[in-house]
Amino acid sequence: MARAALFDVDGTLADTNHLHVTTWWEAFRQAGENVAMHDIHRAIGLGSTDLIAHLLGDERDRGLDDEISAAHSTLYATYFDRLPALEGARDLLHAFHGRGWRVVLATSAGGGELGALRRAIDADDVIAGIASADDVSSGKPAPDAVRHALDIAGCGPDEALFIGDTVWDMRAASRAGVRSIALLSGGIPRGDLEEAGASAVYANPADLLDQLDAEVPATTA
Repeated sequence: MARAALFDVDGTLADTNHLHVTTWWEAFRQAGENVAMHDIHRAIGLGSTDLIAHLLGDERDRGLDDEISAAHSTLYATYFDRLPALEGARDLLHAFHGRGWRVVLATSAGGGELGALRRAIDADDVIAGIASADDVSSGKPAPDAVRHALDIAGCGPDEALFIGDTVWDMRAASRAGVRSIALLSGGIPRGDLEEAGASAVYANPADLLDQLDAEVPATTA
């Protein structure tokens, strides 16, 4: 039976959420919008268009959306050569692969940003495929990215596990019918993640790796 481990990337495998908060805050500031960093943090994990809409509302000047998104992309790109992987991220992906699970990334990142994240994680040898922002019309919490990741893995929802760090990840997995595990490494409180559908919560990739026997069976490919 095919099994798939579907992974979010930002905040789950790479320690990048707070870089996104800072660069989104500056992008909003440059457009004359004062948005609290706390609110931005809770919106991380949404695609760019949805994040802007979530934070500025439907009455915003939509003509600024592209400007804000482009500013964020430019600011965040200055970190591409030093994005940090979270402790245990690479080993966790290898552990799933070693147990016969197909590893697929399901992320809101795309383009050059995704390339930089993949270099940071350094696990392309065990990643079977990627469902990115470039591949779906609706980002999380819509289930599109998770469903596309299932297609890549060639398995059904009951044969997969989704690992993420935001409420948007948990909701997307739930809507796709996939069990989810949450990590606290993205900075979102445990209670929020559990309320959004997480079946278990761990501190970070290294913590999940230490407890992997309790979560998934050891199998061979």
